[in-house]
Amino acid sequence: LENELLYGVPFEMSEQAQSKDFVVPIGKAKIERQGTHVTLVSHSRPVGHCLEAAAVLAKEGVECEVINLRTIRPMDIETVEASVVKTNHLVTIEGGWPQFGVGAEICARIMEGSAFNYLDAPAVRVTGADVPMPYAKNLEDNCIPQVKDIIFAVKKALNI
Repeated sequence: LENELLYGVPFEMSEQAQSKDFVVPIGKAKIERQGTHVTLVSHSRPVGHCLEAAAVLAKEGVECEVINLRTIRPMDIETVEASVVKTNHLVTIEGGWPQFGVGAEICARIMEGSAFNYLDAPAVRVTGADVPMPYAKNLEDNCIPQVKDIIFAVKKALNI
């Protein structure tokens, strides 16, 4: 599925991705940014917000590993687990409601797997507000995760 809020958002594409033979591997996440302090996991539009938040946090000495799930079913939980083992912290970011969301599934899988033993703090979820999506732009912006919300969640996860 595509996120209509991305229609007007420009972003760079590699030569490989522009090739007519390029295919996004189904079920394989992409590490958009390497990091050592915290793992940020997202898909669709919030990936861009994660990259922006990671750039801001890098100026403060916090290196975020940003994972773009690309697909949620199948979900590449192995890439997420490997990152959590490396960073010892997890923050999930999604635009949907908190209940029954992708972030809840990621947290459950980490809790049920071997990577749970590597967490130094509870996982933190950043989600959309649990309300119907409003039509007013200013209210919409307050209902979906923003860069400031991700920065706050990372600092909460790292206790800084």
